[in-house]
Amino acid sequence: MAQKPSIAKGTRDFLPAEVAKRSYIFETIRKSFETYGFAPIETPSFELSSTLLGKYGEEGDRLIFKILNSGEKVRKADVTALEAGNLARFSNSLAEKALRYDLTVPFARFVVQHQNEISFPFKRYQIQPVWRADRPQHGRYQEFYQCDADVVGSDSLLYEVDFILLFDEVLTSLEIPDFTIKLNNRKILTGIAELSGETDKIIPITVAIDKLDKIGKEGVVKELKEKGLSDDALNKIEPLFELKGDTKTRLSEMKAYLKTSEIGLEGIAELEDVLNRVEMLGLKRAKIEFDVTLARGLNYYTGAIFEVKANGVKMGSICGGGRYDDLTGVFGMKGMSGVGISFGADRIYDVITELDLFPDEVDNRLDLLFVNFGTKEELHCLKLVKRMRIEGVSSELYPASVKMKKQMKYANDRGVKYIALIGENEIEKNMLLIKDMETGNQLELSFDAAVAHLKG
Repeated sequence: MAQKPSIAKGTRDFLPAEVAKRSYIFETIRKSFETYGFAPIETPSFELSSTLLGKYGEEGDRLIFKILNSGEKVRKADVTALEAGNLARFSNSLAEKALRYDLTVPFARFVVQHQNEISFPFKRYQIQPVWRADRPQHGRYQEFYQCDADVVGSDSLLYEVDFILLFDEVLTSLEIPDFTIKLNNRKILTGIAELSGETDKIIPITVAIDKLDKIGKEGVVKELKEKGLSDDALNKIEPLFELKGDTKTRLSEMKAYLKTSEIGLEGIAELEDVLNRVEMLGLKRAKIEFDVTLARGLNYYTGAIFEVKANGVKMGSICGGGRYDDLTGVFGMKGMSGVGISFGADRIYDVITELDLFPDEVDNRLDLLFVNFGTKEELHCLKLVKRMRIEGVSSELYPASVKMKKQMKYANDRGVKYIALIGENEIEKNMLLIKDMETGNQLELSFDAAVAHLKG
């Protein structure tokens, strides 16, 4: 008995209708990216492991899919590491390549490698799949698309403003009715660690507090204790989990809290500057909220941090990003400031599906199917099919002269909008009998009139 086929957990097949809806999302995002002056690039689906490892923190590194060496390269495996129980080192020695975890680190590698071929500030966008060995669950997949836009070569806060406007532009265009752009600044988090006396633990602090909405205050406190934070430090940090009021009120409280931290106040000033400019320009639909617990857990953020959530939907963040002042430094190119954002297309798809927001015209349905009545009619219809396609009307001829019931079932299964019934009478009159599959109405039209009707 043949084995039933299946796919790996965390991956999906997409039917034609789903692909059409995903293409609608990609094209909406692409159009806005290009309107804002971003140019497209592409990078390989896999990178050298050395390019990716160590860039995402301890948790991120564990989620990188590694590609097993083949042939003679397997002999290079570090067997002594296996014998010593160092599984991470052993697995790294087995894999010189890995699937990309995100698009940002490969982009940093791209910038360094092509620095003499691009102009700075360099604005790029990239829409490609990424892979993470995460536990599959609702809204979380092991293979998914990211839609990224980044600027490198400038530390101007104008780009932070632009990205907030871009979030608003894209999600409004996709008709998502209610969404919030959450903001923070890594310098504020650094200031908090500084005041708590635990500057050396900035990474575990940010990784833990970023989970506040998932594991709650008690869970965060427990994790911080496990990471070695003192009770005194925890007492200083805990009040920040319960900041109340609107964004201006929260920023004012944080300014008072960080009054002795130069770097913390710098982060507050940057946020205020960005928010003031956004307020001046105005937003279409987005709400903006300062969230001091927003950290996103990634080592490379150094300034602004962004996260976007669709309200009223059980879903994590649908967009994110931030500023990284020296990401290219790990590849030997120092002082190259950058800032970028990412749209989670798969999560956005799930949100739009749940809210039933896809426009009716977003489909993959065939415009016109010519019914096949026989050899003479088939030859006549083939010419008409070609002419319809030239006019931009998606058309095809049923491949065999079989019973009408079978041809109609095919038309219904394909979601065909119209059928053309061309018999001897229509051939003699050089007309097309067009039937609307939704209403059942039939019209006898000339070719030009049929084209106008189908397009209209």
